[in-house]
Order: sequence, then structure tokens, then C-alpha cells
Amino acid sequence: MPEYAELNINGKKHKLPVVLGTEGEKAIDISKLRQDTGFITLDVGYGNTGSCTSSITFMDGENGILRYRGIPVEQLAEHATFKETAYLLIHGRLPTWEEHRQFSVLLNDHSLVHEDMRSFYQHYPRGSHPMGILSAMLNALKSFYPELENLEEEINITVTRLLAKIRTLAAMSYKISRGHQVVYPRPDLAYCENFLNMMFDSPVRPYKIHPDVVKALRLFWILHADHEQNCSTSAVRIVGSGRVNLYAAISAGIAALWGPLHGGANQAVVEMLENIQNEGSSIQRVIERAKDKNDPYRLMGFGHRVYKTYDPRAKIMKNICDTLLSKLTTQDPFLEIAKKLEAVALKDDYFIEHNLYPNVDFYSGIVLRAIGIPTNMFPVMFAIGRLPGWIAQWLESMNDPNWKLCRPRQIYTGPKITDYVPFEQRYKKP
Repeated sequence: MPEYAELNINGKKHKLPVVLGTEGEKAIDISKLRQDTGFITLDVGYGNTGSCTSSITFMDGENGILRYRGIPVEQLAEHATFKETAYLLIHGRLPTWEEHRQFSVLLNDHSLVHEDMRSFYQHYPRGSHPMGILSAMLNALKSFYPELENLEEEINITVTRLLAKIRTLAAMSYKISRGHQVVYPRPDLAYCENFLNMMFDSPVRPYKIHPDVVKALRLFWILHADHEQNCSTSAVRIVGSGRVNLYAAISAGIAALWGPLHGGANQAVVEMLENIQNEGSSIQRVIERAKDKNDPYRLMGFGHRVYKTYDPRAKIMKNICDTLLSKLTTQDPFLEIAKKLEAVALKDDYFIEHNLYPNVDFYSGIVLRAIGIPTNMFPVMFAIGRLPGWIAQWLESMNDPNWKLCRPRQIYTGPKITDYVPFEQRYKKP
């Protein structure tokens, strides 16, 4: 028997269908609410609104659970490659040996970037943020790679092309911004190794690929591969609902990811730790400022819109942070500050009551610093990792027979009807 919720408006009862998810999640279907009652719902920030049904990622914020296509992210972090994770998200299952081989070959075949695109890079002003450049360059890919006649073939090639070229475009933006010679992708290197080599290799100082650095990068990208209907993913779906091409939808996702409350959060954490060190502030003073409602100071890297317990990704990131720094015999003062902040905050009643636990951004910036990634490239690293999820979400929305052009409603609070006053009556001539 179908389950319904009952809404009583001015004594009149309305039955609203209840939708059940595979993990027991419940939603009230209000898609016909305005049509039947004249009312809409108001949910600022969409924190209680489901925009779609999806089979890609499951999150349980109260219990700290994150799964891609049903597989716990902890298992993927321990056993999978980033390519496997990308394939899983996009195709809905893990690849067979032959599918993995073909996927690897396609990624290598499409990793080069058209030489004409280099002129775009060279005309950006020095100091331009890499996220703005990356968003524009991905949008420009559509001009270089028009659609094929076979839709299924075009989608598969386009998806693989994006996954292959985003790391090349990102590395090029870094090299050109520093005035260095561009390093091209090598067919003998795997996905993560190839990116590191393009970023840091040079004729003067050849880059030696460190296995622990590769592992840290792999984990970083796996942990960021998808995260349900977050700000940037929703942007991809909303822009995609206008039936734009995949390049444009992903470009919108990158733009949304750029902000300090989303993809720029790990950069904000590192900048916060740097300020604490430079100012010589005590940890207790920093905690007190964060708790003071009259102080605009914010403690970055704590709390999450969905997780009400410890972010499962943060535990993995913290472990790889400790391991990487010990293997590289690197002493990062920011790590010590971060650990002290976490230790104090986890025992503080205010943070416990408000569910302010460390999130993945708290330690990921330190990991990227250890790898050698400059701070302004942190959001770009996030974008590379999130790309498989964006692609999977876009494909799912395109294939959803019930998907519609996104068009939220609003509650108007402006002035009532007002007559226009002609210019001559509003202003007297001097």
C-alpha cells in the first residue's frame, strides 16, 4: 500500500505521497503541492529539500557514513585506485580487468591538449586564480571537440576526454603561471603519477615520484570524488537541466566549487593555521574567539552541513597526513597547530553540542602542502577529484525520464504595485 503524509491547510486535508529510499530515507513528494493547494514550501539553502532521486552516493550525516554506489568510502580508500573509483561512479559498477585496461588506454590516448589552447593560457594576467582559468578552459574544450554523430560514443569519449585532460589543463596552468616549461603527459605513467610528473618535473630538476605521495594524492581524490547533492554538484545538475553540453555544466561546477565555504575550504584552513602561527595566538584564545557570537572570527575546517558526527573522510585524511609527513621526514608546524586545535575542540562542550567536528578540509590542506601543491591550487585539486562525481550526476540527470528544467520558486517580499513616475517629475532641471 502506498504511504501518504497528510497536510491540513485551513481545515482541508491534502494527501502527499511518501517516497522511500533503499537505505530507509523518507521524503514527502510535494511536486504537485502548488498545483493542488496554491502553496509552495520555503527552504532557504535547500537543507531539507530533495532535488532528485539518485543511485550514486549515500550519506548518513548522523552516523558518519559515506558510500559510492553502495561501497563504503573506507574500502575504496584502502583498496581501489582513483581510476576504479571514477569508473564505479560513472558506470555504476567496478570495472572488469578488460574494462579497466581499455579505460586506462583511453585516458592515455586523450590526455594531450590541443596546442592552440596554450595561447589562451598565455594571455591570462599573471596572478589569475587557477580556478577561474580552469573553468574557462574546460568550457573552451567544446570548441575544440564538437559532438560526434553517435550519441553513446560521443558521451563515452567526452567523459574520458574530460577525465584525461583536466589533470593536463591543471598542470599546464601551474607551469605557465610560473613561467616554466610545460611538461606533457607520459603514456607509461598511471593517472596520479602522470599528474605529479606534469606538475613538478623539469629539465633542471627531474621529479622523482614517491610512492607515499602517490598514495596520498590517490586518497585525496577518492575521498573527494562525490558527495551527494552539494553546492557544486547541484550547480552541475541545475545548469545541465537546461540541456547544455557536459563541458558547460562541469565549468559551472568548478565556478561553484571555487568559494571558501566549499572547494576553497582547505585553502582557508591553511591560511587560518598560518595566521595563528604568525600572530602567536594561543589555541585556547582561538577557540574562545570562535565561540564568541560577537566576534566575526571563524574556525575553518570544523562542522558540516550534513555530518553531525566526525566526517568519515577526515579520519582517513588525518591518518594519511601523519603517515606522509613521517615518510617524507617533513616537519610541518601547521600540523601541530591543527592537532592541538582538534584536541581542544573535541573536549569543548560548545563544539560537542553544536556537532562541530573536524571535516575533510581540516587535514587535506596539510597533505597537499606536503605533496608540494601551492595553496592557490588547492581548489583545483578538489575539482580534479570531484570530476567523476559531477560526470556521474550529469549523466544520471540526463537519463532521468522525470528530470525537468530546474526552476525554483520564491516568496516575494518587495514593494506592492507602484506607479512609474516620469523622469521630468522626479528631477527638476538645474
